[in-house]
Amino acid sequence: MARFGLVIVNTGNGKGKTTAALGTALRACGYGQKVLMIQFVKGPWKSGEQLAAGRLAPEFELVKTGKGFFKIMNDRLPEEDHKEAARLGLELAKEKVLSGAYDLIILDEINNAIADGLLPVESLLELLDVRPETLHIIITGRNAHPKVIERAHLVTEMTEIKHPYAQGILAQKGIDF
Repeated sequence: MARFGLVIVNTGNGKGKTTAALGTALRACGYGQKVLMIQFVKGPWKSGEQLAAGRLAPEFELVKTGKGFFKIMNDRLPEEDHKEAARLGLELAKEKVLSGAYDLIILDEINNAIADGLLPVESLLELLDVRPETLHIIITGRNAHPKVIERAHLVTEMTEIKHPYAQGILAQKGIDF
């Protein structure tokens, strides 16, 4: 059976967008497929997925290009720093997409970068236009642009029903990061 690369979008206000992408990455790695995750917004702090990447290498690679969350959680960086980081992340993504070295590339939180004005939606659409037909791409983050949703083969919206933060429970190591 010939493989057809899917464009998958995980969006919505609920938790689980990145986690769902990582689940797919784990499945792909189980079959010996090569996976790359580029994190567009998450900053330089340690995360469970970053630590796991070392354990899943060489099948799984993770690259953080973001400077941290934009305009939230005490962000004090100039907007231009965030824009430059997003631009460099997209440049890296294009290089990796065209390399032919991967079976799956995850563009984590790129929806946020677009919704926040750090990247134009056209730049992501152009990337999707040049991807090899067998390459799967997962796009995560809140507020997926309608043009990205239209282009995707699969779109899942995570809906928040209840969140521990609303109960005064902070993010948990191994669950949230």
